[in-house]
Amino acid sequence: MTHSIKKQSMGRKIVTYFFLLLGVVFAAFPVVWLISMSMRPNGEVFATPPSVIPKVLTLGAYAKIFASPEKIRFFINSYVVALIVTACTLFIAMLTAYSFSRFTFKGKKLINMLIIGTQTVPPISLMIPYFGMMVAYRLYDTYFALIFTYLALTLPYAILMMTGFFNTLPKALDEAVLIDGGSRLLTLFRVIVPISLPGIVSTGLYTFLLSWNEFLFALTLTKSNEMATVPIGIQLLMGQHTYEWNEMMAMSFLGSLPIMILFLIFQRYFLAGMSAGSVKS
Repeated sequence: MTHSIKKQSMGRKIVTYFFLLLGVVFAAFPVVWLISMSMRPNGEVFATPPSVIPKVLTLGAYAKIFASPEKIRFFINSYVVALIVTACTLFIAMLTAYSFSRFTFKGKKLINMLIIGTQTVPPISLMIPYFGMMVAYRLYDTYFALIFTYLALTLPYAILMMTGFFNTLPKALDEAVLIDGGSRLLTLFRVIVPISLPGIVSTGLYTFLLSWNEFLFALTLTKSNEMATVPIGIQLLMGQHTYEWNEMMAMSFLGSLPIMILFLIFQRYFLAGMSAGSVKS
């Protein structure tokens, strides 16, 4: 009987590990293939039969990227836009979410519905209005055009996420600070924010990821290479007659690195934050 139970347990473990391994291969293979393509000459990218291990291993594509001030500028632009959007989104979302979570005021439900309603509008349908606004206000092809647009895209989700997280925190914390003579802002930034770190980190990661990877609005609202971000820079490597596939793969990998590093560093907070806001104590 005991031997049979052990045998069944072993069988379940083998099946579990098999499917886990299958999932890892399915998720990791495109990344491995991307790195492999970036480390071979351009002429070997479509060689047959295909091979994961390059016949000629070279870092020439990476060297070309780091030697080009124009391509370095793509990364600088992406960092500037993504970091400013993330910082502004978190600051505004924290203040707004705290108001929704702690105060009752006239029109609260209507405003909340409008914020939720913006999530149902496909971003591509807003492209022409945003383009017209940026041209009219002479902001076309500037950092502000991208930052303003991305803020409008990220704020609704960030507010909803932060409100859900703040709702899980007891109001007794606020009342304790208020009784001691503290203000609402002091309560928010000295008490609520430090214990809301998982929710803030997961919201910040989502915002940074969206701003860093966004392509459609970056293509529409900029025209010069000086304002192009990494996704646009990858697209610019598609020449009229030739494609620099290995450089495209190298830039794609370098463009993915910040997201990978941030996720690895803040993985613990990100997973906790994604689930914490869904449960109210």
